[in-house]
Amino acid sequence: MEHVTLTAIIKSQPDKAAQMKAVLEELVQGSRTEAACLQYDLHQAVAEPYIFIFHEIWRSAAELDAHNKTQHVLKFIKESAPLLQEAPGIYITNKIK
Repeated sequence: MEHVTLTAIIKSQPDKAAQMKAVLEELVQGSRTEAACLQYDLHQAVAEPYIFIFHEIWRSAAELDAHNKTQHVLKFIKESAPLLQEAPGIYITNKIK
């Protein structure tokens, strides 16, 4: 079974970066408690602090789908909506090296 590697890029409105960071930190806490979560790292761009990047590794596609239906993800979707500059970019990737 292949792991699923995901990168998500989230851009908040520039004046909402601090609020978005708080929402995302709560999402990290909940996500890291999931058994299928092998890696869940949140980064913030230095030059553009309203840009947040997740690097995630999940045990399987089915478990990633289940993650997307958890209470902490649903809460994130609701709370982040008014803070977003645009829809998040979600990329499922294959590690090359």
